[in-house]
Amino acid sequence: MTTTLTLNGQSISVDADPAALLVNVLRDDLSLTGTHIGCDTSQCGACNVLLDGEPVKACTMLLAQAEGREVTTVEGLAEGGQLHPMQAAFKEAHGLQCGFCTPGMVMAGIGIARRHGGDPGEDVVAHELEGNLCRCTGYVNIVKAIRAGARDMGAGA
Repeated sequence: MTTTLTLNGQSISVDADPAALLVNVLRDDLSLTGTHIGCDTSQCGACNVLLDGEPVKACTMLLAQAEGREVTTVEGLAEGGQLHPMQAAFKEAHGLQCGFCTPGMVMAGIGIARRHGGDPGEDVVAHELEGNLCRCTGYVNIVKAIRAGARDMGAGA
């Protein structure tokens, strides 16, 4: 069966089982491996993508749920060779270590900036990151990166 959606700014049709998990279609059928599979239970956030601009966990979303919608993966954030402001902030603030959780954290950070504007407090970011796990850090630089990325995205994030 064919599912049509906008993926990273381009309209595409995917010939896959509509009951397949979006994360598996992205990785296995479309070779977009920046979306990671961590826990398969919606606990870790490594699979976050943007669905119509809001972060969702692709490990618990069916392909059919993406029909006619806009999906953005971490691969679709940079424009013209320039990192998205949230990606650049993670690089600058060293909001990563092993990098496994980073794509999901970046997507969560974009959602935080869009919901809370250009100056979310540390407590807001920490609360909003519930459900996004990192095994390498104490989250200090992740929070710092998200706050910097939100500032760089601007109040109209």
